Amino acid sequence: MAANITPLAIPASVNPTDNPRISISDLVKEFKSLSRKERKERIKEVKKELRKFKKKNVMAETQVLTLCLLVILAILLPPLAVYLHQGEINTKFWISLLLTLLFWLPGIIYALIVVLGAD
Repeated sequence: MAANITPLAIPASVNPTDNPRISISDLVKEFKSLSRKERKERIKEVKKELRKFKKKNVMAETQVLTLCLLVILAILLPPLAVYLHQGEINTKFWISLLLTLLFWLPGIIYALIVVLGAD
């Protein structure tokens, strides 16, 4: 006995392009007109979507922080930044190590290219 649940949406009679001032009270009235079970289901759906949204934002912030730390590390220790970005010791790491040992500035530039470049 599954309830037919439709997402809470703006009623068809209220078109945002026709009337830029959408009445919140109409939306509240529509929500209150639902049965108790339907309200609970809608609230559960909204909470689930909110958790997804928060998780997505936390992941995006983590990626930005990681990139910033890798850029700082690419300036201070270029081979280590390349290794952490690549996750293994490969040819990019060895090139970065060689450039850093021979000429510091090209090692930094190469590490920044690897860290900031598309894979």
